[in-house]
Amino acid sequence: YNTKHDKGGGFFRKIILEAATPFQKLAHVSAKSVGNSWDRYVFLVGLVEENKNLTKTISELEAELLFYKEGRSETERLRKLLALKESAGYSSIAAHVIAKEQGALSKTIIIDKGSFDGLESGMPVVAPPGLVGRVVHVSWNVAKVLLITDENSNVDVLLDRTRVQGIFSGEGLRGGKLKYITKNQGVIAGDVVMSSGMGGVFPKGLLVGQVRDVTKPDTELFLSISVTPYIDFSKLEEVLVLVSEEKGKK
Repeated sequence: YNTKHDKGGGFFRKIILEAATPFQKLAHVSAKSVGNSWDRYVFLVGLVEENKNLTKTISELEAELLFYKEGRSETERLRKLLALKESAGYSSIAAHVIAKEQGALSKTIIIDKGSFDGLESGMPVVAPPGLVGRVVHVSWNVAKVLLITDENSNVDVLLDRTRVQGIFSGEGLRGGKLKYITKNQGVIAGDVVMSSGMGGVFPKGLLVGQVRDVTKPDTELFLSISVTPYIDFSKLEEVLVLVSEEKGKK
């Protein structure tokens, strides 16, 4: 009996082995499943961390790109400002725009130069490619500039093509209009408007704007002429204040 039992591995042992096998398989599968789940968890955690790092890197690169673009933009603006300064034929003082008052009709800016820098009320203010306005109030370190688009601003101008003279009057968001030009004058859309030098406030030849449209009112003596300024005042950041030759020599 013992010999037979040993050769067969034991009847009861076989029964126990057969009975235990499914549980061992289940335990093995469960352990393997847990191991796989843990591996997936570790993998996903790694992906999340990597994604955070990539997002941070992208944000840093975007910030660097924005800084680079802003640097290039500022360099280009200053280059144009320098070119204008050299061609103006006047002594000038460069200034930054630090505040804006942009109502429907009221248009002024504040610049970071004042009486300590030599500024005085009435001085013309320019920026590429033309006329910005004039200084109207001066403090020690800042000054207020009345833009040519303000309804209280009037500039003596002429049309480059025909040399016809008139007054450019500000109209706020609409830009401006030419006044006192009679119907018999050949004004057309696209005509260039520049300062005439009359009145002694603005030097002659500063670009003001371009004629947008022309109409002939039946009951009016003068043409109705709308003008689009050359300056985009919404993007104005730096300006030049022109100083007369007498002031510049002091």
